[in-house]
Amino acid sequence: MTKGDLINKVNETAEAQGIALTKKDTGTLIDIVFAEVSEAVKAEERFSYPNFGTFTVKHRKAREGRNPRTKEPIKIAASKTVNFKPSPTFKDSL
Repeated sequence: MTKGDLINKVNETAEAQGIALTKKDTGTLIDIVFAEVSEAVKAEERFSYPNFGTFTVKHRKAREGRNPRTKEPIKIAASKTVNFKPSPTFKDSL
């Protein structure tokens, strides 16, 4: 699903529930939601949404790896990434 597909689907669902939104307004609303989720994960290192799941910051330690072309060892710096754990309700629905 692309961003455009998501906007269309949310807009169709809103219209079916009697909520009048333009596609531009729907796109702006979706952008705001994702920006707020991003900010919550950055600030608190965790964002949870009931019956969907939890986003957390995962800390990766520095480690040694190998260059796949030359097979030489390289140092991989410590980093952060986002981890997602689906809720049991969401996981069971798959």
